[in-house]
Amino acid sequence: MITILLPVDGSEHSARTVDQVIKSLGWYKDGAMVHLLNVQHSIPGGHRVAAAVGQDQLRQYHHDEGIKALAAARAKLDAAKVRHEYHISVGDPAELIARYATDKACDEIAIGARGAGAVEGLLLGSVVTKVSHLAKVPVLVVK
Repeated sequence: MITILLPVDGSEHSARTVDQVIKSLGWYKDGAMVHLLNVQHSIPGGHRVAAAVGQDQLRQYHHDEGIKALAAARAKLDAAKVRHEYHISVGDPAELIARYATDKACDEIAIGARGAGAVEGLLLGSVVTKVSHLAKVPVLVVK
């Protein structure tokens, strides 16, 4: 069975990536396990925000936003009867994607060419580029 890490952010590019992964599952005779991952960006001054509103509130905010970003992908995978788990994390997207791929012993990462933070990507560098450099497994980039 192949294990695929599928980072999603709710963008059109990540939706197309989910569709492509579902289409390609027939290639694997032993089936597949998909790990959906949403990485929430840390809130600037998060420790001060946590002190003001509470650590639990901040954690709940990240969880709720992650669930929203994962909803469409989870629905598509459920409809296609694809085995999957979902994960939500907070931090640097590229680093966490590469780490999850290692931690979950994924065989590949399937990622959209652009995410919801396209403007940020122009300023800080592409998450896809960073993932391809950090990952120890093949990275499939879906346009």
